[in-house]
Amino acid sequence: MLYIDPVACVDCGACVSACPVGAIVPHSKLDAAQLPFVEINASFYPDRPADVKLPPTSKLAPVIPAAQVRTRRRPLTVAIVGSGPAAMYAADELLVQQGVRVNVFEKLPTPFGLVRAGVAPDHQHTKHVTRLFDRVTEHRRFNFYLNIEVGRHVSHAELLAHHHAVLYAVGAPDDRRLDIEGMGLPGTGTATELVAWINGHPQYATLPIDLSHERVVVIGNGNVALDVARVLTADPDELARTDIADHALRAFRKSAVREVVVAARRGPAHSAFTLPELIGLTSAREVVLDPEDQRWVHADLASVSDPLTRHKLEVLSGLGDGSAPASRPRIRLAYGLTPQRVAGERRAAGVEFSVTATGAPRHLEAGLVLTSIGYRGKLIRDLPFDEAAAVVPNDGGRVVDPGTGLPVAGAYAAGWIKRGPTGFIGTNKSCSFQTVQALVADFNAGKLTDPAAGPTALAELVAARQPDLVDSAGWRAIDAAEVARGTVDGRPRRKFTDVADMLAAAAAAPQEPSRGRRLLARLRSS
Repeated sequence: MLYIDPVACVDCGACVSACPVGAIVPHSKLDAAQLPFVEINASFYPDRPADVKLPPTSKLAPVIPAAQVRTRRRPLTVAIVGSGPAAMYAADELLVQQGVRVNVFEKLPTPFGLVRAGVAPDHQHTKHVTRLFDRVTEHRRFNFYLNIEVGRHVSHAELLAHHHAVLYAVGAPDDRRLDIEGMGLPGTGTATELVAWINGHPQYATLPIDLSHERVVVIGNGNVALDVARVLTADPDELARTDIADHALRAFRKSAVREVVVAARRGPAHSAFTLPELIGLTSAREVVLDPEDQRWVHADLASVSDPLTRHKLEVLSGLGDGSAPASRPRIRLAYGLTPQRVAGERRAAGVEFSVTATGAPRHLEAGLVLTSIGYRGKLIRDLPFDEAAAVVPNDGGRVVDPGTGLPVAGAYAAGWIKRGPTGFIGTNKSCSFQTVQALVADFNAGKLTDPAAGPTALAELVAARQPDLVDSAGWRAIDAAEVARGTVDGRPRRKFTDVADMLAAAAAAPQEPSRGRRLLARLRSS
C-alpha cells in the first residue's frame, strides 16, 4: 500500500529492509500475485510536477522544532493514553527530542492496540510494525503503565497534574450497529468482535462463535469484512503457523463453513474495500460474483473514470460466477442488497434482504451473521465529544471546546479519536506527527503548565490505585513467554487470552518483585 515517489527517491535501497511491514519490494523481485501493483504504482503519479516537495513525514524533510527547555522549566513530559499505532508513533516523534519524557497508559496488560487484536493473523507482515514500537519502548525516557484504565484508576486531571500535556490516542473502539430486527440474536455479531476473538483479545476470548453452518453472511464490504471472509475460508493448517488464538484455531479445524457472502447495499463501483486488499484476496481465495452482479460490474466499467475504481472493477470483472462446484470454502461478493431483518427465533438462521434497486425480497440462509459497517469513537471522561462525528473535537490535534472554539489546555488527540476511522496503520504516523507539532509548539510558547509533582509521585499514585500495574519489564516478560510458547509449535507466538495469565507472566519478570518499586527505581535512575 506504499507508493515510492520516483523523483524524491534517491535509490539507496534502505527502505526495503527498513519497512516494518515488508511492503516494499524491488520491482524485479515481485511474484506473480504482486505484478498488478506495478501498474497501480506507475499510475499513482501520472502528471507529477517536477517541483513537488517531499512528503511531510519524510526523514529528508524538516523535522518539528525541538522542545526548548527554558530556564527554571522542567523538560517536556507527556502522558499518552492508548498504545496503538497512533500512540506509539507520537511517542517516537516526542522521544527523538532531547529530554522529553513519555508515559504511555493502556487499560490492557498488553500494548499495541489493533496491531495485536485487530490485524488478521494471516497478515503477519503487517504485525511486524511492532518491531519499531518495541524499539520505542526501550528508550530510557519511555515508561509503560499497562493494565491502567484512565477514568477509573486515574483521572484526566490527575494525569495533567503530573504532565505538561495528555495526548489521547484511544482509537474508535465501538462498532457502528445495524438497527434491524434480529440483530442481537445468538449467531449475530460484528466483524470486529470476530477478529478480536480470533486474535485472543481477553474481552472477546469467550465469545460463543458457532461455525457449524455452511454459510456466513457479512454485511458491509470494507477491508475488515474481507479480512473476516479470508480467515473464515482459510486452511486451518495455514492459520496454525500464525499467532491465531488457540481457541479460534480449534474452532476453525471443526468449521463447517463452505461459503462466506460479503453483502453490500450499493454497487461494485462503491465497494469500500481497497484495491490491494481485493487483489490479495482474489490471489489467495476463490472469489465469485453472481451473474447479475457481473453484469453490473461491466456496466460500471463503461462509465467510471477514476483509475483506482477502474482497477477494482477490472479485477471484479475477471471473477467466476460460482456455477462450478467449489473444491474448498469460497467467498461470494454480493451487491445491491439492503438488510431488512435477521431471520430466526432462538438464534440466527439467515438474513432477509431487499434488492436495493427494486425492493424485491431475497433470503440468504446463514448460521452466523456479522456486520462490518464502521466504527465510532467513545466519550472520554472530562473531555468534549462530538456525538455526530464520534470524535474528540480538535484543531490539528489540539482538543477544543465546541462552545468557545478555544483549545482545552494540555489536551491533545491523535489517530481515529482525532480524525475518525479512516486510513491505515501508516496513516497514523502523519496524524501523530501533526499533533506532536502542535503540542511542542504550545510548550515552546509557554502555554503548558509545568507538572505539580515529579515522576516518582506519579508512579506512587498509580501503584497505589492499581497493584496489578504492568510496566515495560512486565510487558517484555509477557512477550517473551508468548514467543516461547509459540516456538514449541513453530508459531510466532501463542498468546495469553486471560488477564490473570498475563499478570502471572508479567510478575515473572527477572527484576524487583514489586512492579511499583521497579518503576520507581527506573524513574529515579533516569
